[in-house]
Amino acid sequence: MNILVTGGSGFIGSALVRRLIDGTTHSVTNVDCLTYAGNPDSLRTVEEHERYSFECVDICDTPQIREVLDRHRPSRIIHLAAESHVDRSIDGPSIFVRTNVVGTQSLLEASLDYWRELAATEREDFRFHHVSTDEVYGDLGPDGGYFTEDTAYNPSSPYSATKAASDHLVRAWQRTYGLPTLVTNCSNNYGPFQFPEKLIPHIILSALAGKRLPVYGDGSQVRDWIHVDDHADALIAIAESGVLGRTYILGGRAERQNIDVVRTVCRILDDVAPDRRAPHSESFEDLIEFVADRPGHDVRYAVDPSRAEQELGYTPARSFEDALRSTVTWYLENEWWWSRVFSGAYRLERIGSAGGAA
Repeated sequence: MNILVTGGSGFIGSALVRRLIDGTTHSVTNVDCLTYAGNPDSLRTVEEHERYSFECVDICDTPQIREVLDRHRPSRIIHLAAESHVDRSIDGPSIFVRTNVVGTQSLLEASLDYWRELAATEREDFRFHHVSTDEVYGDLGPDGGYFTEDTAYNPSSPYSATKAASDHLVRAWQRTYGLPTLVTNCSNNYGPFQFPEKLIPHIILSALAGKRLPVYGDGSQVRDWIHVDDHADALIAIAESGVLGRTYILGGRAERQNIDVVRTVCRILDDVAPDRRAPHSESFEDLIEFVADRPGHDVRYAVDPSRAEQELGYTPARSFEDALRSTVTWYLENEWWWSRVFSGAYRLERIGSAGGAA
């Protein structure tokens, strides 16, 4: 297949692109306007591959998106381009509305026009796969239960509200116009190449720098975790054999309280990098600091990925404990990547190569 991935230079998108190039025979077109979280460094291993191509295009630009579709002729669109950091959405929701809602609507318009002009057999094969989050379902509270594909939406943050809106738009384009779509809602991702503002890399890199490790509230919030490569493999399985019109919830069956994740990262660092601790400190856990809770902070997310397991035969290949250790090790061994993020070098270099994108 020829697969177009939006947001393919971001954390999950770049993992998907690498898995597609390294593990399949599919061709990949990466459409990304390279905002702050889009990092070409994450694709160094595949950027020269004959089955990979890159287009620096904003998904809000419908005519340019249509031109890209006409030129690359994808049979699958996997839409990951999104603003995704909850704290940023609280401080500045407008860009989240623009990218997540208006951008998805723009992409749907271009995709519908493209799909309508395909030959009959190509129309039959085409799929628009929208990648979303379990945060659209809101807060389970502390008393148990799981999100399923039938759970009502109840978003709590500007981020999750804009993702909920984009999910509804995708389903509306199928119901109203017949565009063949799928939707996936995934739990928290972690792994290599994750932007340092997210919890796990933030804790790793702050600990290595001897900085305080901020934990919201008492850290009792519960999240389900899935390694980004397991998520990417699930997306590929759905691209190859997902049922048209389906929603699939994806997760790692690895619920953890935030404070337990932070402490586990600290203990791994104690084991693999004891020389990086501050003098006279017995553990990186000494750096943990509880801070005022985030506004509207959901208590618990937990997902039931049974449909994906049963219909696709898919289960994550990595345990949380082993994959978290390998993630910590990756950040220790790849300072070249995150040091360029902190210095801003990854952005300065791409401004020229991407024709002024920033």
